[in-house]
Amino acid sequence: MIALKHILVATDFGEASDAALIYGRTLARTFGSRLHVLHVAENIFTRGIGGEAYIAVLPDLQKDVEDAAQKQLREIVIDNDPDAPPVTPVVLTSNTPAMAIVDYARTEPIDLIVMGTHGRGAIAQLLMGSVAERVVRTAPCPVLTVRCPERDFVVPDTLVAVKKA
Repeated sequence: MIALKHILVATDFGEASDAALIYGRTLARTFGSRLHVLHVAENIFTRGIGGEAYIAVLPDLQKDVEDAAQKQLREIVIDNDPDAPPVTPVVLTSNTPAMAIVDYARTEPIDLIVMGTHGRGAIAQLLMGSVAERVVRTAPCPVLTVRCPERDFVVPDTLVAVKKA
């Protein structure tokens, strides 16, 4: 028997992440799991944008980035479904999203990570890397990658009801 008590969906607020959230929400509802929805906000002060002048001029910039991410995260986790799974929205700050996702999965009792992937070609992946690929290689639990928009097997309930009628 598969027991999934905690499912983590990592999101960058893109289309592939939206598809991953649909899968994660459906799996959490099916297994009676808690859904953790994680966004990794960029640490703007350590990415090397040009020295200490930015820190002095814009001391609240990082807080503004995190607050905006928190707001956007709250908006995407709202589900009007009465059978919606319990949700834990999380914003972490890091310049290495894959490491932050894996660290969260190690710290919390995560049983499955669900994340979207863009399905880039080999050259693009070589040049840019892939957060999903790094998570798959280093995660302490299984990882379901959702390639958007191909081969959806999660169908919205309203379409299932219409199809059956």
